[in-house]
Amino acid sequence: MIRFSTAGESHGQGVLAILEGIPSGLNINTEDIDVDLARRQKGYGRGQRMKIETDHVTIISGVRHARTLGSPITLYIANKDWENWRSIMSPISVDLDGKCLLKPRPGHADLAGLMKYGVSDFRDILERASARETAARVAVGAVCRELLKEFGISIYSYVEQIGKVTAKLSGIPKDKIRHEAEMSFVRCPDKTASKKMIQIIKKAMSKGDTLGGKIRVIAENIPVGLGSHTQWDMKLDGRLAQSLMAVQAVKAVEFGMGTQFAGVFGSDAHDEIFYSKNKSFYRKTNRAGGTEGGITNGENIEISCTMKPIPSLVRPLRSVNLGSKKMEKAEAVRSDACAVPACGVVAEAAVAFELAKAMREKFGGDCMEDMKNNFNLYIERIKRI
Repeated sequence: MIRFSTAGESHGQGVLAILEGIPSGLNINTEDIDVDLARRQKGYGRGQRMKIETDHVTIISGVRHARTLGSPITLYIANKDWENWRSIMSPISVDLDGKCLLKPRPGHADLAGLMKYGVSDFRDILERASARETAARVAVGAVCRELLKEFGISIYSYVEQIGKVTAKLSGIPKDKIRHEAEMSFVRCPDKTASKKMIQIIKKAMSKGDTLGGKIRVIAENIPVGLGSHTQWDMKLDGRLAQSLMAVQAVKAVEFGMGTQFAGVFGSDAHDEIFYSKNKSFYRKTNRAGGTEGGITNGENIEISCTMKPIPSLVRPLRSVNLGSKKMEKAEAVRSDACAVPACGVVAEAAVAFELAKAMREKFGGDCMEDMKNNFNLYIERIKRI
């Protein structure tokens, strides 16, 4: 089974991930991983931290001569900003000279984490709760992408909305949406909406405020039969939703029509089934978003994620000083004004991991050759239905 865990703090020496279950014989290059790490750092509205860091992955284990060994893969991304935080984040005891954070930010893990873990300085919480951790997840997702590419599966994302500005995609050909999104400073394929999004982000920045939005993730060329209806925790849409909801600041996940299902009749909610010798079974619509009963149905997986505005504000909200118990403004911690474009890249990684995991569960194989053979036999079988 494919699984991973991450470690590291936002201003510590670095973040790392240990990824297990990738079959042997998969070609992996650090340059390909670095491409996705760079994409995560881009986007209008990112903060000063992105000017400091230039993320680069170091593969410590599990890969030899650019090919996976079948053993755990360790991916390490150093934090350049560590040099400025050696004392504050030192693993050995040092005198902080009273530099403790005592005014928790509304909307962040600061207060709940401090109460849960019994610490007196909520930096112990925010360093791990920070979205810096997603760099490790993007590196994991990049490896999983390479596995999926071997089976013709690709994943991309674009920004649908930032603040009250919503993209209009009806006039953009589907085969150009991916390219136009990557060309945009806010990863939105609608050029008119992109300009408006940049303007609203500028407005938020001038006020010391932040903005959230919505992104859409598309996974193409998905085989029928990933996931299962037989147990609640085997349903692929449920697993995808969990991974996406675990991305920092994501507060809603929708498949296909999502919340629009609430306002339509059943006759307008479901995807009619057709058959041809060339296509086999197919659908002319994809309202379900690629899954039925927790199982992939052969259509694209389409998911929207809503990200809340980042809770670190230059002009902070009201909070309570943990020492005096008096009302004060929350700590003003350096952050982005808008990280919605970056959220799309992290969401791609989350989807890539869950799909790679489902593929390995379905087709097994300790090496890529065995996995491909199993996959091909399965495709031949379902073609005969």
